[in-house]
Amino acid sequence: MLNFLKTVVFAALGIALGLAATWASVERGLGFGAVRAGPWTAWPRSGSPEADPYARAVLSKTGEVPLGLGEGLTFTATTDSTGAALLGSCGYDFSGPVPPARYWTLTAATPDGRLIGNAANRYGFTSAEIVRQAGGTFSIAVARDVQPGNWLPLGNAETFQLVLRLYDTPVSATASALGAKTMPAIARTECP
Repeated sequence: MLNFLKTVVFAALGIALGLAATWASVERGLGFGAVRAGPWTAWPRSGSPEADPYARAVLSKTGEVPLGLGEGLTFTATTDSTGAALLGSCGYDFSGPVPPARYWTLTAATPDGRLIGNAANRYGFTSAEIVRQAGGTFSIAVARDVQPGNWLPLGNAETFQLVLRLYDTPVSATASALGAKTMPAIARTECP
């Protein structure tokens, strides 16, 4: 009888630990296979048949439809290039190289992935509409207050994430080779 009780207690403990580990994995991200390049993180396999069970669980929970490997790749950043959290009360400069893609978009979203409401009704930028400098470079100001040039408003968000989607890109197949210098930098420009 004592052995039976020990077995039941250890089985219950094992089940509880397994469920807790699964819950923590689903709450923190999209499973295994993350590719990091500076502040940016992508999960190239999340939109493929090879997606791991945790990524599938996260996608089922959020209802998000990921880009397939042949469609493109989504990168998210919750920190700036120094590793500090992105705060809505601060201003940031998004600039630098963007990996090759036929088209890309940049949006600011809440930590749970919803668009940030703002008075300007501007929720993102596309590669087709940004104003470029003479050499083809560009900069996007991400801030609560109006900025000259390319400006992505943050509304009243306390914290946020930046979402960079690359469409029809060869990077999908070689994402693990990306480094911080091949991705746009996110530099804090002001913070009260």
